[in-house]
Amino acid sequence: MKVFRGLPNAASRAPCALAIGNFDGVHLGHQTLLAHLRQAADRMGVDAAVMTFEPHPRAFFAKLAGDLSKAPTRIANLRDNMTSLQRSGVDRVVVEHFNAHFASLTPQDFIQQVLVDGLHVKWLMVGEDFCFGAKRAGNIATLEEAGRQFGFEVVTLPSVQNKGVRISSSSVRKALNQGNFDEAHALLGHPYRISGHVVHGQKLGRTIGFPTLNLRIAHHRPALTGIFIVQVHGLAEQPLPAVASLGVRPTVDDSGRVLLETHVFDYSGSAYGKIVQIEFLQKLRDEEKYSDLETLTAAIHNDATQARAYFNTSARIPASNATDRI
Repeated sequence: MKVFRGLPNAASRAPCALAIGNFDGVHLGHQTLLAHLRQAADRMGVDAAVMTFEPHPRAFFAKLAGDLSKAPTRIANLRDNMTSLQRSGVDRVVVEHFNAHFASLTPQDFIQQVLVDGLHVKWLMVGEDFCFGAKRAGNIATLEEAGRQFGFEVVTLPSVQNKGVRISSSSVRKALNQGNFDEAHALLGHPYRISGHVVHGQKLGRTIGFPTLNLRIAHHRPALTGIFIVQVHGLAEQPLPAVASLGVRPTVDDSGRVLLETHVFDYSGSAYGKIVQIEFLQKLRDEEKYSDLETLTAAIHNDATQARAYFNTSARIPASNATDRI
């Protein structure tokens, strides 16, 4: 799969079937859309392409308005979204930088500059509520008229439902925020995980008896925060039991940087530079700020005790197919 930051250059442009969306988490609704995309691309003999946006358009407008609380939380990082798109049979992904210039494009400019000249679209699928262009002035009817003019087909996908409820990124975010990982699994079609390279941290954990694997979280508003029972893929043949903290570490760091710290039980190997996946199983508690390191250490010890008890009684390991690994 080829990934382009912005529109491909002239040499890399070729006719395609295209789906447009944010695809945060690539849930079952997205996967249904992508299956239709793949079928259309095969039928027409063109590439299956996806256009997505970075940052999320709502995050851009929230920052512009000075109210970041209106920005959506992020389900998945770019690596995990790209991996999911590749598994869904996508040939090309265009990650369009959503900025003031892009936001100001009229619907007609978007159609001409992006769809026709930039991507040579022959088949286009969007959600049934899709709007585009400055002030969201373009809609499905606008696209259908352009399709008749420029020779591309426009298809809309009705919402996909789970037990009568529409599957959406918002519903996945809600499940994760509530620590309902069974519901998140049902909406995503797989267990919820975060992957990344293990990086060096402050090494505070090893001084208090709880060394951690550290993964940086690039976005500042993850869909979940707190202390969790997890299992780690990528260090051994089978996933390893662990306890993890996802958040800003208020007791020891005031930078606001988001970090995923995972203490793997009874693991003594070196993991620096490796790509691992942290699979979330159960939430233990919210993140807290403690008065001193001693109180923090006692809380971590209690978290680890609860997590060990969970694995000892639930026989959760192993849980996932090896083909899910990166």
